[in-house]
Amino acid sequence: MIPFNKPYMTGRELGYIERAHANHMLAGDGPFTRTCHEWLEHETGARRALLTHSCTAALEMAAILSEAGPGDEVIMPSFTFVATANAFVLRGATPVFVDIWADTLNLDESKVEAAVTPRTRAIVPIHYAGIACAMDGIMDIADRRGLLVVEDAAQGLMARHRGRPLGSIGHMAALSFHETKNVQSGEGGALLLNDERFVERAEIVREKGTDRSRFFRGQVDKYTWMDIGSSFLPGEIIAAFLAAQLEEAAEITRRRIAIWERYHAAFAELESAGLLRRPVVPPDCTHNGHIYYVLLPSLAARTAFMQALNRRGISTVFHYVPLHSSPGGRRFGRASGDLAVTDDLSSRLVRLPLWVGFEEYQEQVIASIVEVLRG
Repeated sequence: MIPFNKPYMTGRELGYIERAHANHMLAGDGPFTRTCHEWLEHETGARRALLTHSCTAALEMAAILSEAGPGDEVIMPSFTFVATANAFVLRGATPVFVDIWADTLNLDESKVEAAVTPRTRAIVPIHYAGIACAMDGIMDIADRRGLLVVEDAAQGLMARHRGRPLGSIGHMAALSFHETKNVQSGEGGALLLNDERFVERAEIVREKGTDRSRFFRGQVDKYTWMDIGSSFLPGEIIAAFLAAQLEEAAEITRRRIAIWERYHAAFAELESAGLLRRPVVPPDCTHNGHIYYVLLPSLAARTAFMQALNRRGISTVFHYVPLHSSPGGRRFGRASGDLAVTDDLSSRLVRLPLWVGFEEYQEQVIASIVEVLRG
């Protein structure tokens, strides 16, 4: 079976883990954690980067920092992973789901303003497939309405919007290093802080609500409980693994984009024949080759397509079940307006295998797809 995903290793990960053990420091915020922080700050331009044990943890920290609570609302797409909504639901806030654009599958900023109420605290755009949201429009609304913007850039490392790295545009951003992401550490994430107002408190929230980080920098003679928080740090073993991945992030991205572009060229004729629709990358976006998906004409066509490829030993997967139609979404959130695009496209989307090392299988997969759809 050709898998949908296969985690890539650079070859230096295990050596770095041995080095972390030799440093006699396996808890969080050791030398490899600092290396990752420096790399992320340099690459994204964030004022502060903080590793977390998952992207979910980074989103939960962002929700705390936003001070969202009961009675507040947070605008986001329904076409996203449940962690985007759960982070704010855990604080007592209500997710307000807005429809997506049919071309990029990203938050439709033209519908955001209508969703804003006096209770709105933040907007959470999702950069789907490593293709940027229209951040200029989103930031304009946020600036005029006095709202925070938390970028869910789980899929966005090494991608850009108008030359700016994803995760560097909103007030805060969350990254993912889950094994399905381009750069991975099995589990892992990071919170990027682009607004100085949140930096000091973020360190406290991340350290169980204590000023432990200031203590280790010699800024206080002891640390103590200061605020709410939790244990959001990853261990140094995770950071060591991630450090090896970050060193090769540019090459990983290059290879993934090459696979993405080969798919894109191969399916142009199928799109012209109306057999599928390819992803759309706006001219002001530089994507990172994170996901290559196709849209089939109907749910039935998608089901038949996936079954046919599975019989040929090729693993494909669909993606999010829209949050607004899920039991949790109906209980904890609400929809703003019609979400017809979300409902339609989520039922027709198929993600194709894409991972570093997949190059030797790609022509076989392309040939099978062409044969299945033409047949």
